Amino acid sequence: MSLYPSLEDMKIDQLMKAQHSLVQTVSNNVGYQNIPNTSNMNNTSSPTHLANVYPALKDFMGLDLSSEIIALNMPEHSQPTSELQNFNPATGKTFNNLIAPLSGQSLGLQKAQVTHGIRQLILCKDKHGKVGLRVKAIDNGIFVTLVIDKSPAALAGLRFGDQILEINGIGLAGYTMDKVHDLLKKSPVNGISVVVRDRPFERTITLQKDSAGLLGFQFKNGKIITIVKDSSAARNGVLINHQLLEIDGQNVVGLKDKETAKIIDECQRTVTITVMPSFIYDHMIKRMAGSLLKDLMDHSIPNL
Repeated sequence: MSLYPSLEDMKIDQLMKAQHSLVQTVSNNVGYQNIPNTSNMNNTSSPTHLANVYPALKDFMGLDLSSEIIALNMPEHSQPTSELQNFNPATGKTFNNLIAPLSGQSLGLQKAQVTHGIRQLILCKDKHGKVGLRVKAIDNGIFVTLVIDKSPAALAGLRFGDQILEINGIGLAGYTMDKVHDLLKKSPVNGISVVVRDRPFERTITLQKDSAGLLGFQFKNGKIITIVKDSSAARNGVLINHQLLEIDGQNVVGLKDKETAKIIDECQRTVTITVMPSFIYDHMIKRMAGSLLKDLMDHSIPNL
């Protein structure tokens, strides 16, 4: 079963597969000059852009899919003949990642990936004897609530919402916040072994901007409060009462709404947001000064 980053990817991929299948049926010599003339297709003997093969896609779900946009953001679809040559009608699949025709080339999607898997990190302390993180105890688990910019924790790849399972071989189940901080304080300067589960309370949602550059949700203090009808946010299952944590993998916790909105505006057409339920987020940052989140949190753009 195919998995798609967004509903828009699935719909467009299904349309493309249907077109490819028809072309294969009409002729063994794959080429757009052999496409039959129907009410849903343009008949032309010259190379055709995706938007011309599927005229309805130009206004599909509010997306701007003009030939210029396709050439800029989906160059692999600018030469449809090569697409068809890579299509295998027996499997219904292509060899060039057409399963995500809109999102497949998105670096933000790759940067924002949440695996929920377990990884091991090795930390050290800075010149002040700090590793650069704060934690919070939730349901007998220990979760990262602050990763200080340019700290050893940030350089090692710890992120807001990571669950710390072990420190130097010691299991942290049932530990308090103070006990974990004390354990880190007593750890050696180098070679601090940390076992982490990747952000178990978080999920990512990949969205497509419409022709107006909008995703279809509104937020206040980082909390999603409104979903616009028939928008990408509505189609892809964005929920209210969820906190925005990352935009294309970039942490936005503690930023002002206008700063987060600017980051979204500067993103390309495909945008991946990372969210968690607001009641969990509120519990994690309870009693933490907003200035810590804004001024100390690592808001750098992640590297792949």
